[in-house]
Amino acid sequence: MNPGGPPGSHVGLSGGLPGASAIYAGTVAHRRLRPKRHRLRYRVFSLLLDVDEIPALCGRLRLLSHRRFNLFSFDERDHADGSGTSLRDWAERHLTRAGVDIDGGPIRLLAMPRVLGYGFNPISVWFCYHRSGGLAALLHEVHNTFGERHTYLIPVVPEDDPANINQTCAKTLHVSPFMGMDMRYDFRVHAPDDRLCLAIRGGDVQGPLIVAVLAARRRDLSDAALLRVFLGTPLLTLKVIAAIHWEAARLWIKGLRLHPRPAVPDSPVSIVGKTDIPPSGALPKRLNVV
Repeated sequence: MNPGGPPGSHVGLSGGLPGASAIYAGTVAHRRLRPKRHRLRYRVFSLLLDVDEIPALCGRLRLLSHRRFNLFSFDERDHADGSGTSLRDWAERHLTRAGVDIDGGPIRLLAMPRVLGYGFNPISVWFCYHRSGGLAALLHEVHNTFGERHTYLIPVVPEDDPANINQTCAKTLHVSPFMGMDMRYDFRVHAPDDRLCLAIRGGDVQGPLIVAVLAARRRDLSDAALLRVFLGTPLLTLKVIAAIHWEAARLWIKGLRLHPRPAVPDSPVSIVGKTDIPPSGALPKRLNVV
Protein backbone atom coordinates (compact mmCIF):
# COMPACT_ATOMS: atom_id res chain seq x y z
CA MET A 1 0.00 0.00 0.00
CA ASN A 2 1.19 3.50 -0.77
CA PRO A 3 0.88 5.77 2.28
CA GLY A 4 -0.02 9.29 1.37
CA GLY A 5 -1.05 8.10 -2.08
CA PRO A 6 -4.37 8.51 -3.88
CA PRO A 7 -7.71 7.94 -2.15
CA GLY A 8 -9.24 4.51 -2.04
CA SER A 9 -7.66 2.42 0.75
CA HIS A 10 -9.08 2.78 4.25
CA VAL A 11 -12.26 4.81 3.94
CA GLY A 12 -13.09 7.10 6.86
CA LEU A 13 -16.12 9.22 7.56
CA SER A 14 -14.72 12.14 5.59
CA GLY A 15 -12.72 10.54 2.82
CA GLY A 16 -10.72 7.64 1.53
CA LEU A 17 -7.05 8.45 2.04
CA PRO A 18 -4.89 5.76 3.62
CA GLY A 19 -4.65 6.28 7.35
CA ALA A 20 -8.21 7.43 8.08
CA SER A 21 -9.20 7.14 11.74
CA ALA A 22 -7.78 3.94 13.21
CA ILE A 23 -5.85 2.40 16.10
CA TYR A 24 -2.11 1.84 15.75
CA ALA A 25 -0.72 -0.65 18.27
CA GLY A 26 2.94 -1.61 18.63
CA THR A 27 6.05 -0.76 20.59
CA VAL A 28 8.22 2.23 21.41
CA ALA A 29 11.93 1.76 22.02
CA HIS A 30 14.53 4.27 23.20
CA ARG A 31 18.29 3.83 23.08
CA ARG A 32 20.59 6.38 24.70
CA LEU A 33 24.14 6.18 23.36
CA ARG A 34 26.16 8.45 25.65
CA PRO A 35 27.53 9.43 28.09
CA LYS A 36 25.88 6.35 29.64
CA ARG A 37 24.17 3.68 27.58
CA HIS A 38 20.51 3.13 28.42
CA ARG A 39 17.65 1.22 26.77
CA LEU A 40 13.91 0.89 27.24
CA ARG A 41 11.05 -0.72 25.36
CA TYR A 42 7.30 -0.56 26.02
CA ARG A 43 4.06 -1.62 24.34
CA VAL A 44 1.91 1.34 23.32
CA PHE A 45 -1.02 2.29 21.12
CA SER A 46 -2.20 5.52 19.55
CA LEU A 47 -5.24 6.72 17.66
CA LEU A 48 -4.97 8.23 14.22
CA LEU A 49 -7.90 10.65 14.04
CA ASP A 50 -9.12 12.60 11.06
CA VAL A 51 -9.72 15.98 12.72
CA ASP A 52 -12.97 16.44 10.77
CA GLU A 53 -14.30 13.06 11.91
CA ILE A 54 -13.82 13.40 15.66
CA PRO A 55 -17.32 14.46 16.81
CA ALA A 56 -19.10 11.94 14.56
CA LEU A 57 -16.59 9.21 15.42
CA CYS A 58 -17.03 9.73 19.14
CA GLY A 59 -20.78 9.85 18.64
CA ARG A 60 -20.90 6.34 17.21
CA LEU A 61 -18.41 4.75 19.63
CA ARG A 62 -19.39 3.92 23.20
CA LEU A 63 -15.85 3.75 24.61
CA LEU A 64 -14.46 6.95 23.00
CA SER A 65 -15.95 10.30 23.96
CA HIS A 66 -15.39 13.87 22.85
CA ARG A 67 -14.56 16.21 25.75
CA ARG A 68 -16.23 14.08 28.41
CA PHE A 69 -15.13 11.29 30.73
CA ASN A 70 -15.03 7.76 29.38
CA LEU A 71 -12.68 4.81 29.13
CA PHE A 72 -11.08 6.77 26.27
CA SER A 73 -11.67 10.40 25.38
CA PHE A 74 -10.33 13.12 23.13
CA ASP A 75 -10.04 16.81 23.95
CA GLU A 76 -8.69 19.44 21.54
CA ARG A 77 -7.16 21.27 24.52
CA ASP A 78 -4.51 18.54 24.72
CA HIS A 79 -3.17 19.70 21.34
CA ALA A 80 -2.49 22.75 19.17
CA ASP A 81 -2.39 25.89 21.35
CA GLY A 82 -4.32 24.30 24.23
CA SER A 83 -7.30 26.61 23.86
CA GLY A 84 -9.69 24.04 22.42
CA THR A 85 -9.81 25.85 19.09
CA SER A 86 -10.64 24.06 15.86
CA LEU A 87 -7.71 21.78 15.10
CA ARG A 88 -8.14 22.27 11.35
CA ASP A 89 -8.19 26.07 11.66
CA TRP A 90 -5.10 26.02 13.86
CA ALA A 91 -3.15 23.70 11.56
CA GLU A 92 -4.15 25.50 8.36
CA ARG A 93 -3.20 28.86 9.85
CA HIS A 94 0.35 27.64 10.49
CA LEU A 95 0.52 25.75 7.20
CA THR A 96 -0.29 29.04 5.46
CA ARG A 97 2.56 30.70 7.36
CA ALA A 98 4.83 27.97 5.98
CA GLY A 99 3.59 28.53 2.43
CA VAL A 100 1.77 25.17 2.33
CA ASP A 101 -1.75 25.12 0.83
CA ILE A 102 -3.56 21.82 1.36
CA ASP A 103 -6.79 23.18 -0.19
CA GLY A 104 -8.98 21.60 2.49
CA GLY A 105 -7.23 18.23 2.29
CA PRO A 106 -7.40 15.71 5.16
CA ILE A 107 -5.54 16.29 8.41
CA ARG A 108 -4.84 13.23 10.56
CA LEU A 109 -3.57 13.49 14.15
CA LEU A 110 -1.62 10.58 15.65
CA ALA A 111 -1.82 10.71 19.45
CA MET A 112 -2.65 8.68 22.52
CA PRO A 113 -6.16 9.40 23.78
CA ARG A 114 -7.01 10.28 27.35
CA VAL A 115 -7.46 7.09 29.37
CA LEU A 116 -9.97 7.36 32.22
CA GLY A 117 -9.64 11.13 31.91
CA TYR A 118 -5.84 11.38 31.96
CA GLY A 119 -3.81 12.26 28.88
CA PHE A 120 -0.15 12.84 28.10
CA ASN A 121 1.64 12.63 24.75
CA PRO A 122 5.44 13.02 24.59
CA ILE A 123 4.97 13.49 20.85
CA SER A 124 1.94 13.71 18.58
CA VAL A 125 2.24 13.84 14.80
CA TRP A 126 -0.08 15.69 12.42
CA PHE A 127 -0.21 14.28 8.87
CA CYS A 128 -1.46 17.01 6.53
CA TYR A 129 -2.50 15.95 3.02
CA HIS A 130 -3.19 17.85 -0.16
CA ARG A 131 -6.74 17.47 -1.45
CA SER A 132 -5.22 15.46 -4.32
CA GLY A 133 -3.89 12.89 -1.85
CA GLY A 134 -0.18 13.67 -1.51
CA LEU A 135 1.33 14.30 1.89
CA ALA A 136 2.04 18.03 2.24
CA ALA A 137 3.55 18.50 5.70
CA LEU A 138 4.15 16.91 9.08
CA LEU A 139 3.69 18.72 12.37
CA HIS A 140 5.68 17.14 15.21
CA GLU A 141 4.01 18.33 18.42
CA VAL A 142 6.29 17.75 21.42
CA HIS A 143 5.20 17.92 25.06
CA ASN A 144 7.38 17.87 28.16
CA THR A 145 6.48 16.95 31.73
CA PHE A 146 6.49 20.62 32.78
CA GLY A 147 3.26 21.29 30.89
CA GLU A 148 5.00 22.94 27.94
CA ARG A 149 4.59 22.12 24.26
CA HIS A 150 6.16 23.08 20.95
CA THR A 151 5.40 22.09 17.37
CA TYR A 152 7.89 21.63 14.54
CA LEU A 153 6.14 22.17 11.18
CA ILE A 154 8.12 20.60 8.35
CA PRO A 155 6.87 20.51 4.73
CA VAL A 156 7.20 17.20 2.91
CA VAL A 157 9.29 17.54 -0.23
CA PRO A 158 7.70 16.10 -3.40
CA GLU A 159 10.54 13.65 -3.99
CA ASP A 160 10.12 12.01 -0.56
CA ASP A 161 8.77 8.46 -0.57
CA PRO A 162 5.79 8.46 1.87
CA ALA A 163 7.16 5.21 3.29
CA ASN A 164 10.54 6.82 3.96
CA ILE A 165 10.20 10.54 4.74
CA ASN A 166 13.34 12.28 6.02
CA GLN A 167 13.17 15.53 8.00
CA THR A 168 15.41 17.48 10.35
CA CYS A 169 15.18 20.50 12.66
CA ALA A 170 16.95 22.23 15.52
CA LYS A 171 15.75 21.40 19.03
CA THR A 172 13.71 24.28 20.45
CA LEU A 173 11.84 22.93 23.50
CA HIS A 174 13.50 21.59 26.66
CA VAL A 175 12.36 17.98 27.10
CA SER A 176 14.76 15.88 29.17
CA PRO A 177 16.75 17.42 32.05
CA PHE A 178 19.58 15.07 31.05
CA MET A 179 20.03 16.66 27.63
CA GLY A 180 21.07 20.15 26.61
CA MET A 181 19.47 22.42 24.06
CA ASP A 182 22.29 22.48 21.48
CA MET A 183 20.84 19.54 19.57
CA ARG A 184 19.08 18.58 16.38
CA TYR A 185 16.31 16.11 15.67
CA ASP A 186 16.37 13.85 12.61
CA PHE A 187 12.99 12.28 11.78
CA ARG A 188 12.34 9.31 9.55
CA VAL A 189 8.67 8.50 9.00
CA HIS A 190 6.68 5.73 7.35
CA ALA A 191 3.35 7.50 6.89
CA PRO A 192 0.28 5.58 8.12
CA ASP A 193 -1.20 2.84 6.00
CA ASP A 194 -1.43 -0.74 7.28
CA ARG A 195 1.55 0.16 9.46
CA LEU A 196 3.48 3.21 10.56
CA CYS A 197 6.89 4.00 11.92
CA LEU A 198 8.38 7.11 13.46
CA ALA A 199 12.12 7.14 14.15
CA ILE A 200 13.75 10.11 15.86
CA ARG A 201 17.44 10.66 16.39
CA GLY A 202 18.65 13.42 18.69
CA GLY A 203 22.26 14.50 18.27
CA ASP A 204 24.75 17.27 18.94
CA VAL A 205 28.09 18.32 17.47
CA GLN A 206 29.67 15.12 18.81
CA GLY A 207 27.15 12.89 17.05
CA PRO A 208 24.04 10.91 17.98
CA LEU A 209 22.83 10.96 21.60
CA ILE A 210 19.53 9.13 21.52
CA VAL A 211 17.37 7.16 19.11
CA ALA A 212 13.65 6.52 19.63
CA VAL A 213 11.45 4.38 17.38
CA LEU A 214 7.69 3.90 17.39
CA ALA A 215 6.58 0.97 15.21
CA ALA A 216 2.93 -0.04 14.99
CA ARG A 217 0.30 -1.80 12.91
CA ARG A 218 -3.16 -0.58 12.03
CA ARG A 219 -6.36 -1.88 13.57
CA ASP A 220 -9.86 -0.76 12.70
CA LEU A 221 -11.28 1.67 15.23
CA SER A 222 -14.23 0.02 16.98
CA ASP A 223 -15.45 -0.47 20.54
CA ALA A 224 -14.23 -4.07 20.50
CA ALA A 225 -10.77 -2.99 19.33
CA LEU A 226 -10.62 -0.21 21.94
CA LEU A 227 -11.50 -2.70 24.68
CA ARG A 228 -8.81 -5.10 23.46
CA VAL A 229 -6.05 -2.48 23.50
CA PHE A 230 -7.16 -1.30 26.94
CA LEU A 231 -6.98 -4.83 28.34
CA GLY A 232 -3.64 -5.40 26.62
CA THR A 233 -2.12 -2.10 27.74
CA PRO A 234 -4.29 -0.78 30.61
CA LEU A 235 -3.88 2.78 31.93
CA LEU A 236 -1.52 3.58 29.06
CA THR A 237 -1.11 7.33 29.60
CA LEU A 238 -0.53 6.89 33.34
CA LYS A 239 2.08 4.25 32.55
CA VAL A 240 3.78 6.61 30.09
CA ILE A 241 4.19 9.42 32.61
CA ALA A 242 5.24 6.97 35.33
CA ALA A 243 7.78 5.35 32.99
CA ILE A 244 9.27 8.74 32.09
CA HIS A 245 9.95 9.48 35.76
CA TRP A 246 11.16 5.94 36.46
CA GLU A 247 13.65 6.04 33.58
CA ALA A 248 14.76 9.53 34.70
CA ALA A 249 15.50 8.12 38.17
CA ARG A 250 17.57 5.34 36.60
CA LEU A 251 19.57 7.88 34.58
CA TRP A 252 20.16 9.98 37.69
CA ILE A 253 21.41 6.90 39.55
CA LYS A 254 23.79 6.26 36.64
CA GLY A 255 25.28 9.69 37.32
CA LEU A 256 24.05 11.77 34.40
CA ARG A 257 24.23 15.48 35.08
CA LEU A 258 21.17 17.71 35.03
CA HIS A 259 20.84 20.58 32.55
CA PRO A 260 19.07 23.80 33.58
CA ARG A 261 15.57 24.31 32.24
CA PRO A 262 15.50 27.25 29.80
CA ALA A 263 12.58 29.53 29.05
CA VAL A 264 9.96 28.29 26.60
CA PRO A 265 10.37 29.41 22.96
CA ASP A 266 8.80 32.74 22.01
CA SER A 267 6.84 31.10 19.21
CA PRO A 268 4.83 27.90 19.86
CA VAL A 269 5.45 26.65 16.30
CA SER A 270 8.75 26.41 14.45
CA ILE A 271 8.46 26.62 10.66
CA VAL A 272 11.29 24.53 9.26
CA GLY A 273 12.35 25.52 5.75
CA LYS A 274 14.00 23.56 2.99
CA THR A 275 17.26 25.42 3.62
CA ASP A 276 17.44 24.34 7.27
CA ILE A 277 20.76 23.04 8.58
CA PRO A 278 21.63 19.49 7.41
CA PRO A 279 20.80 16.54 9.70
CA SER A 280 23.10 15.57 12.56
CA GLY A 281 23.60 12.11 11.09
CA ALA A 282 21.90 9.64 8.85
CA LEU A 283 19.31 7.24 10.19
CA PRO A 284 19.09 3.77 8.59
CA LYS A 285 18.25 4.04 4.90
CA ARG A 286 15.02 2.10 5.31
CA LEU A 287 12.66 1.71 8.22
CA ASN A 288 12.02 -1.76 9.56
CA VAL A 289 8.39 -1.71 10.66
CA VAL A 290 6.87 -4.48 12.76
